[in-house]
Amino acid sequence: MNLSVNKPITIAITGASGSIYALRTLEILLKQGFKINLICSETALKVAKLELNFNFESKEVLQKHFGEFYPNLTLNSASNLAAQVSSGSFPSQGMIIIPCSMGALGRIACGTSNDLIARSADVCLKERSKLILVVRETPLNSIHLQNMLTVSQAGGIILPAMPAFYHQPQTIDDLVNFVIGKTLDVFGIENNLFERWLSSSFK
Repeated sequence: MNLSVNKPITIAITGASGSIYALRTLEILLKQGFKINLICSETALKVAKLELNFNFESKEVLQKHFGEFYPNLTLNSASNLAAQVSSGSFPSQGMIIIPCSMGALGRIACGTSNDLIARSADVCLKERSKLILVVRETPLNSIHLQNMLTVSQAGGIILPAMPAFYHQPQTIDDLVNFVIGKTLDVFGIENNLFERWLSSSFK
């Protein structure tokens, strides 16, 4: 997959805990020059206000936070099924759902396309473009696991928000950056967000 900063990436935020993953991903991609189509569920907006005191639906807040990079960000309502990203003819490079709730996972696995997040994910699967679900829930029940298997078999990538500790993280940012770095690795975007494993250090 050849990535181009001129071809948009869809980022979706659902109501799972972990809004910091989404905000940090947006910061990194926008600074790298990527164009982003952002979709937030109603629950995601509430969780972000609770966890980060951040308002993803305010253009003023987004413009202030992202500054000069804001023009490359397009905000879409999750209820707007007529948005460009809902069509397979829209030239997207793929989609990252970060964090991905079990509810969103279930809707994608069932192909319901009842909102723009599920529809955009469905488009990625049918067009065979990259779809990464950074799922966050614990413990997992059999329904969650079956839905993950269904999406994986359909071509999606399940990437749980599971930070590692071999790099001896010192801060929460270290843990957050590990998950985001792995996500960008899988999407095909170069980054140096975390220290890579070196077998020579394991003695």
